[in-house]
Amino acid sequence: MRLPAALLVLVVLAVAAAPAHGANRWIQKDAPLNIAHQGGEDEFPSNTLYAFRKAVRAGADMLELDIGVTRDDRVIVMHDTTVDGKTNGTGTVESKPLRQIKRLDAAYWFAPDAEQHYSHDLPASAYRFRGVATGDRRPPHGFKAADFRVPTLRQVMRAFPHTPINIEIKGRTPEEADAEYLKNAEVLARTLRKTRRRDLIVVSFLQPAVDRFHELLPRIDVAPGIAGVAVWLFAGGSPGPGVAAFQVPITFGETEVTTAENVARAHSEGYAWHNWFSGGDSDSPATWRTLIDMCVDGTMTSQPRAYERVLRSHRRPARCRP
Repeated sequence: MRLPAALLVLVVLAVAAAPAHGANRWIQKDAPLNIAHQGGEDEFPSNTLYAFRKAVRAGADMLELDIGVTRDDRVIVMHDTTVDGKTNGTGTVESKPLRQIKRLDAAYWFAPDAEQHYSHDLPASAYRFRGVATGDRRPPHGFKAADFRVPTLRQVMRAFPHTPINIEIKGRTPEEADAEYLKNAEVLARTLRKTRRRDLIVVSFLQPAVDRFHELLPRIDVAPGIAGVAVWLFAGGSPGPGVAAFQVPITFGETEVTTAENVARAHSEGYAWHNWFSGGDSDSPATWRTLIDMCVDGTMTSQPRAYERVLRSHRRPARCRP
């Protein structure tokens, strides 16, 4: 996830929904989950099968990814509503059929050794994976060209049948109108309607998209959107139906969201607590250690390989055990 431009609204009336209760698989007894954000986009090319495979091999317990919907209503894995930022193509995801998306090089702009890993202003030699997807460069040992193309959600789920997956619903155009989120929530629910998996969490910034998905597919866990978090955080109400975990930044504008008190409150009400990093938060070892000491249940990091090293050396306090 990434922080939006501004907080849209603080809802002051609670949503009528039951709180989480009973056993919650997402509340961790020992170490927090190493959740590879976009597959670990600072270490590997964002949202590619190559990234997901490398992250899991490095120790990631869970994959975080974003979904978009093509012109022919196929669910693909991509963070942006356009293909411009990460691939060799241009235009919106919604304007292209899947067959066009599948021809793109999803690692085209990834520069692993640069400070800005997706800068478009570096020498061509900086983009070490450019051309693997198109057959112009040999793939790394053990991988193939398809691992560097844009995957569908179904491809990722087939490739990782036993790895939990966090799915974020995005919009369809750079404007990201509410109707776009709702449309994508409906397509996602149709795509997942036959799955028997219970190791999925679906989330979106837009609470109505989360609610719509839950209405259509209530057996899959969800995390609340901005409004649901605000209801719980500021009004003491329910974050919404079907919620199993909060997925929040450390800070939200001027508001400190992740505190030991809020994590403890969530646990007492049966919710897990996962973190992601806003623009003002540091995705770094010092922050990871602080979060571990706060008893969070998972951290969505862009550096799953580095985070795993911290997990092995910095133990969760005994007081964190439920």
